[in-house]
Amino acid sequence: MNSLDATSPAQPLSPLIQLIDDDDAVRSSLSLLISTVGLRVQSWADPVAFLEGFDRESIGTIVLDVRMPGLSGLSVLERLMAQNVDQPVIMLTGHGTVEMCRRAFKAGAAEFLEKPVDDEALIEALQQAVRQHVRSRQRHQADRAARERYAQLSEREREVLGLIVEGLTNKEIGRALDLSPRTVETHRAHLFAKLEAGSLAQLIRSYASLVEQEDGAA
Repeated sequence: MNSLDATSPAQPLSPLIQLIDDDDAVRSSLSLLISTVGLRVQSWADPVAFLEGFDRESIGTIVLDVRMPGLSGLSVLERLMAQNVDQPVIMLTGHGTVEMCRRAFKAGAAEFLEKPVDDEALIEALQQAVRQHVRSRQRHQADRAARERYAQLSEREREVLGLIVEGLTNKEIGRALDLSPRTVETHRAHLFAKLEAGSLAQLIRSYASLVEQEDGAA
């Protein structure tokens, strides 16, 4: 069973921290600490219940104890990574070893902190992880929007875009595709409009990888 230990009605969209620890006292104290900086906290005593019930779409971070009865924190971390969960994971342990730390980072942990956790260190790690998650989601949304716009291009427009990305001039593109300079200019204008690119640099930065993926699949 899970509960929201701390919520902020005035900030319903504030980042949500998932806290998984089988120790009631630890969950209570950390929930109180985290809520003091305006973050929401959802705590879980059972890692299996957490895996089945937490909000994968929320912006935030997962704080995960390493040693728990039943399913260990490292096993939970491995499952999260296998399921492509994108919230950063901060691992906590009262009996840390170099090998355990190495395994956690290798499995995908964003941070590894020892108990008793220093308040400032945890808050700093949480805020950094939340910023990292926000940037990751923004990149994902931008990539998805770029793919949707790219899908609207005609076959000819994709050919022109591919040659632009290769660095060819309009005249060179015209010769390569047997098109007049005016036709190339028209395709180029349509490309910039459809792809919502404000500059050549933006066009290449946003779409070069999509062009390469299509070329690789051809």
